[in-house]
Amino acid sequence: MHPLHRENHLVDRIGWLRAAVLGANDGIISTASLLVGVAAAAKSPGEVVLAGVAGLVAGAMSMAAGEYVSVSSQSDTEQADLARERSELAGQPEAELAELTAIYVARGVSPDLARQVAEQMTAKDAFEAHARDELGLSGHSIARPVQAALTSAITFSVGALVPLAIALFAPKTAIGWWISGGSLVCLALLGAIGARIGGAPWLKPTARVTFWGAFAMAITAAIGLAVGHSL
Repeated sequence: MHPLHRENHLVDRIGWLRAAVLGANDGIISTASLLVGVAAAAKSPGEVVLAGVAGLVAGAMSMAAGEYVSVSSQSDTEQADLARERSELAGQPEAELAELTAIYVARGVSPDLARQVAEQMTAKDAFEAHARDELGLSGHSIARPVQAALTSAITFSVGALVPLAIALFAPKTAIGWWISGGSLVCLALLGAIGARIGGAPWLKPTARVTFWGAFAMAITAAIGLAVGHSL
């Protein structure tokens, strides 16, 4: 008889981890890109800092509202499906039992055993069994709009503070380069940390987020230079 062993699965972190990584990543990239673009056209560091503060506040509010609306739409759909499933269980229990049996058969269980499993699952908690096995909904995958909104707003603000702090202390003659370099280092660290928390290899996420951050900053810097020369 094999001894029991504990497994540390990380799938229950999906909801808040996605919002946290997205928020922090967007906070660094969007604010750094904004600052680099403004720095290429601005005449004083004060203008760069002011643009960064405005970008931080507007971005945090936008992230919170966007995440809340998006995840709320997902939640509404989930709740509608769950309500429909509850109604069908109350009105057509035998049809739902046959449906659950068919699901287990499709997964490779023999028909007789699938029927037994479906009956036992139904006896224990029919609604939970159908929510999980028919709809694919479980505790770690249920949409949580408020959690997503707060996580995104907070992590965006924290991420945006990085390029803003660099802008405050960077030499005036090279403020754009300092913002770009410092932000890319932080993006690389964020990619590695996010991968570590999620239990995934770190190299690919780190390279991905650093590349797209550099690309975004290069584009906005080019636009800032073009606009600055034309004004």
